[in-house]
Amino acid sequence: MKNLVFENIRISIESIRSHLLRSILTIMIIAFGIMALVGIITAIKSIENSLNQNFAMMGANTFTLRNRDVRIMGNNENRKRHPSITYKEALQFRERYDYPASTSIYTNGTGIATLKYGSKKTDPNISVVGSDENYLITSGLELEKGRNFTTNEVYYGSSTIIIGSEIANKLFKKDENPLEKIISVGPGKYRVIGVLKDKGSSAGFNSSRRCIMPINNVRQYFSRPRMTFFINVNVKRAEDMEAAIGEATGIFRQIRGDRIGEPETFSISKSDSIAEMLIGLTSKVSLAAIVIGVITLLGAAIGLMNIMLVSVTERTREIGIRKVSGATKQTIRNQFFVESIVIGQFGGIFGIILGILIGNFLSLMSGSSFIVPWLWVAIGVALCFVVAILSGLIPALKAANLDPVESLRYE
Repeated sequence: MKNLVFENIRISIESIRSHLLRSILTIMIIAFGIMALVGIITAIKSIENSLNQNFAMMGANTFTLRNRDVRIMGNNENRKRHPSITYKEALQFRERYDYPASTSIYTNGTGIATLKYGSKKTDPNISVVGSDENYLITSGLELEKGRNFTTNEVYYGSSTIIIGSEIANKLFKKDENPLEKIISVGPGKYRVIGVLKDKGSSAGFNSSRRCIMPINNVRQYFSRPRMTFFINVNVKRAEDMEAAIGEATGIFRQIRGDRIGEPETFSISKSDSIAEMLIGLTSKVSLAAIVIGVITLLGAAIGLMNIMLVSVTERTREIGIRKVSGATKQTIRNQFFVESIVIGQFGGIFGIILGILIGNFLSLMSGSSFIVPWLWVAIGVALCFVVAILSGLIPALKAANLDPVESLRYE
């Protein structure tokens, strides 16, 4: 039985070689369908993995109080415009919230700042964040070199700054220490006291293109109407998260003056729930990839069936000789089945390799990591096998049912 299988595979490969161009075109059609499926899924899975890692930087123990107008969770059910969270309200919360947790206040100054040092400057895509001394703890950021802000620097709004690694590489030479250097941010001059450790980027969150200043400095030099503030809370134990959120909600409702029975004028989001929301958006892209792959594989199945039917017609006399020599219907049928499966698996292998390479190339361009979606690789192999069986069924039965006498008279 084993020898018969290998003999069928050998005959199939010889048949593929004898009709090389036609076989290659059919293999490429199958490969394209699998490539579209595996490639898009690979890119999506890689981005999802990067999203989880990116938001995990903040830790599973962190939640953020933000203005309800910022519909980060995509809910549009409440279009009422609520007042921005003021600095005074944020300070009151930090003073009254006595739960065992680290609390920080921050605000976004601008996202289009340009930093200069001497004749060098960055692109106008730097995010300026104003924060207190606890921001590094609650945001999951780490310092590669230098130090954090002191309490006095935050209170008096001193002209000190912590810059991202990409900014440091842009403004300073490789062997130059950026600490204690004076750089320009807009019209202001700031002394560099720290450099953030590079943690990569995902979905637009890039710590290497971020600079952090004392919050009172940002309030003074980057002030704007309806400026809103955010509050990060980092709980010490993950199991205390719900209790910490409950207490934070109660305290901030009092500070904001929210009446009993009415919804909050603010929202609370956990870092992992934001990641889950963004990952959920990729499901539609995954569905589109599956539809594209299935449609292409349907075309590949038709093409494979056509090549097998042509092969049966061209080898009619050969089939007659085999039957006269003692080959049974089952032997002839299995031979054409194996040939169809070999072509399908060749297409599947090439499609999977191309899909993984293209998917990871796209994900690496966005800063994501290399990944192999083993489940979808297995699904791709199975799909190619199913396509080969369905495409080879009719040609194999046609070949098996040929009359040996009529076959020998062919041509």
